[in-house]
Amino acid sequence: MDRTFHGRSIKQSIDWKLIICYLILLLIGWVNIYAAIHSSETGGMFSYDTRSGKQLVWIATALVIASIILFVFSPRIWEGASIPIYLGVVVLLVAVIFLGIEVKGSRSWFEFGPVRFQPAEVSKISTSLLLSMVLSNSNMKMKKLKDYLIVGLIIGLPMLIILAESETGSALVYVGFLFVLYRQGLSGWWLGAIGMAILLFILTLTASPYTATAVLVSILLIVNSLYGRNWVKWVLISLGIILLVALMPSVWHRIVGSFIPGVSVLDHNPDVTVLQTIKDGARFFFLSKIKPLYILLAVAIGFTPYLIIKALRGRRTTFKMLSIIGFFAGVIMVFSTDFLFNDVLQPHQRKRIEVLLGLKEDPAGVGYNVNQSLIAIGSGGVVGKGYLNGTQTTFGFVPEQATDFIFCTVGEEWGFLGCAVVIGLYIFMIMRILHDAERSREAFTRIYGYCVASCVFMHLFINIGMTIGIMPVIGIPLPLLSYGGSSLWAFTVLIFIFIALDREEKKYF
Repeated sequence: MDRTFHGRSIKQSIDWKLIICYLILLLIGWVNIYAAIHSSETGGMFSYDTRSGKQLVWIATALVIASIILFVFSPRIWEGASIPIYLGVVVLLVAVIFLGIEVKGSRSWFEFGPVRFQPAEVSKISTSLLLSMVLSNSNMKMKKLKDYLIVGLIIGLPMLIILAESETGSALVYVGFLFVLYRQGLSGWWLGAIGMAILLFILTLTASPYTATAVLVSILLIVNSLYGRNWVKWVLISLGIILLVALMPSVWHRIVGSFIPGVSVLDHNPDVTVLQTIKDGARFFFLSKIKPLYILLAVAIGFTPYLIIKALRGRRTTFKMLSIIGFFAGVIMVFSTDFLFNDVLQPHQRKRIEVLLGLKEDPAGVGYNVNQSLIAIGSGGVVGKGYLNGTQTTFGFVPEQATDFIFCTVGEEWGFLGCAVVIGLYIFMIMRILHDAERSREAFTRIYGYCVASCVFMHLFINIGMTIGIMPVIGIPLPLLSYGGSSLWAFTVLIFIFIALDREEKKYF
C-alpha cells in the first residue's frame, strides 16, 4: 500500500536492461563505422571531419533526445498527440517529393546545410502511435470491414507516399505492422495469403505462369482436403489431381506435336492425302495457340459454379468460399506479375531482383555489393580478422559499408562470434520489448510495443538478408549500427517512447 501510494523509484520503474542493450548497440555501431572508413578518411575516431566523428555527435544528441522523452515529457501526451503527429509527417512525406533533394534516384531527403533529414524514418513513429491509438480506443478486433479500411488507410497512406519517393526499402518495413494486427485478432490466413502472393510472384518470374497457377491449385486442394471429414480420402484424390496438373504440359505438347504436318504424319504414312495434311496443319495451328495454362484455368473456372453450390450447402461455407476467392485473387496476381515487375518497379530494383533470383548474372554490376559483402563476411571465419584488420573493409571493396552494409564489417573483423553477438542483442531487444508489452495493462502501450518490435525486426531481417544475399539490395539501415542521424534519432525516439510508456505503468504498481 505504501509503495503504491508513493510510487516506485526510477531504478525500479525503468527497464534498464533494454536501455543497456540500446547503449551497447550504439557503441558497436560507432566503432564499426570507424573501422569501415578509417582507411579512406583522414582524421581520428573523434574528429568531426570523419563519419565516425559525426556519428558520435548524433549519438550524443540521441541520448539527449532519449533523456527528454524519458524524464521531461509526460508519457500520456503521445496517445493524444498521435493524430497531429501523423498528419504532420504525412505533409512532410508529400513535401519532400517536391522540395527534397535526390539521392541515388530517391527524392526522400530534406537538406539543411550539412544536415539531411529523411521523413520516411519518422513516419514509422507516427504510424505506430496512431495505429496504437486507434486499435486501443476503438477496441478493434479486426473482424469487420470498417476495421480493415481504417487500419489499411493508416498503414497504407504513408507507405504509398514513400513508394512514390522510390524508397522501396522504407515502404517494405510497413509490412511488419501485419504482426501487430495479428496480435490484435487478424486471422493468420491473411499472413498466409500475403506469403502466397509473394510465392506466386517469384514462381511466375523464375518458372512460368502455369507453374505458379499449378502450385496455387495444389495448395488450395491440400488445405481444403485437410479440413474435410474424410481427409485421408480427399488428400489422396487431391494428390491425383495434382499429378495430372503436373503432367498436363508434357502431355499437351505431345498431342500438339502429333499434328505437325510433314513430320509426324507424312513421314510415317506416305499414303496420306494432301487434304489430310492441310487438316493436320490447321489442327496444329489451332492447338498450338492453346496453352496448358488456359486449359487449367478453363477446367477450374468450369468447376467453380459446382464448387460454389457445394460450399453453400455443406459445412465450413465461409472457408470454402474464401478458397474460391483466393484462387481468383491468385490468378490475378499471376497475370499482373509482368505489369508489377516491368511497369511498377524501378529499373535498378528489377535488376537487383533478377540477380537475387538467379535470372541474371551481374557480378560487376548490381550484384557487386552482395558478392563483396559475402566475401567480407565469409573471410571473417569464426573469430574474425581483428579490429581494423579487415582487408575488404580497409580497401573499400564493399560500397556503402558504413551505412547499409555495416554488418559486413562486423562479419569480417569480428567473425561468426561477433555476428552472433550482434544478432543476439537485437533478438534480446525485440523479446524484451514484447515481454514488457505483454505485461502492460494499457492497450495503447501493449500495441505500441508490438509496433516498435515489428519495426526493429523488419529492419534487422531486411538489412542482414540483404548483406548475405537472400534479400534484394534496397537500401535500408541496420538499426542503431548504420551511419546516419535520421535513422539513429528515429529509432531512439521510437524505442524511448515505449520505455517511457512502460515506466509510467510500472511507476505505481
